[in-house]
Amino acid sequence: MSQVISGLHHVTAIASEPQRNLDFYIEVLGLRLVKRTVNFDDPGTYHFYFGDETGSPGTILTFFPWPMASRGTPGVGQTTATSFSVKTESLDFWEKRLLGAGVPVERTGLRFGHEVLEFADTDGTRLEIVAETNPPEVKRWKDSGIPAEHALRGFCGVTLTEQGYESTAELLELMGYKKLGAEGNRFRFATEGGAPGSHVDLLCAAEASYGRMGAGTVHHIAFRAKDDDDQMRWREVMIKKGLDVTPVLDRQYFHSIYFREPGGVLFEIATDPPGFLFDEPVESLGESLKLPPWLEPKRDRIERIVLPIKLPKTVGA
Repeated sequence: MSQVISGLHHVTAIASEPQRNLDFYIEVLGLRLVKRTVNFDDPGTYHFYFGDETGSPGTILTFFPWPMASRGTPGVGQTTATSFSVKTESLDFWEKRLLGAGVPVERTGLRFGHEVLEFADTDGTRLEIVAETNPPEVKRWKDSGIPAEHALRGFCGVTLTEQGYESTAELLELMGYKKLGAEGNRFRFATEGGAPGSHVDLLCAAEASYGRMGAGTVHHIAFRAKDDDDQMRWREVMIKKGLDVTPVLDRQYFHSIYFREPGGVLFEIATDPPGFLFDEPVESLGESLKLPPWLEPKRDRIERIVLPIKLPKTVGA
């Protein structure tokens, strides 16, 4: 019997200009660039990983920044919002901080008893900050420039937009998620244990159009597996469920399997180990371009292709 999923491992989205992406997530949101590498399937493209001090599972938001990428369209079959947790008293701080950075924000009222602040990044990626009484504890990045009491506490969860929700709900329940309730056409599922990224909301939009992938949209979401053995058990569960699951892929900092859930959203199950300290110390995470062994012989060519970037002043401070 497989263990239940404890929550999200990471969320991966598409951006356009890499420098603009770095500046927003480090200087505005106070996340740490824990790894600067490339898309292993498209080595001419960066892959940025943002998270807490060490890139703990449940805090990791990653991007493929494709320069000059066209803007995507959120819709059915996509993850249409990614939310972060903060303490209840921190919502005013974040509203003022975002407005001060020129980011339009909207307080959308209570959702399942929690106030929500909605905004978007520079590519239009839909983000939320959710006020929680007891948000998860994470390893706060000391150089974030955000007061400790107001720091983002990892993911609250994600919203998936679907034409119908029953088949996806059945899959989530197989993964250990339990239905907590419904508000209109929004259905909330959650895992137990209080780990970051424990919520998945299914938003039923029967009349909506299917989304189009591009800058400002989420490419896939990843759930946590304890280790390689746990991941292989989940792979067998998903195959028996009739889903088309990839072989295990080595992503250097975790191992991955991918499949599309019945509503069309790309799911990944990623292992917690080995983590982002695999190839550089905690003091210098994200400061240099890291490549896996099979791409290292192509380093000179890769470094000529990817755009030069300048790390914001908080990095390595």
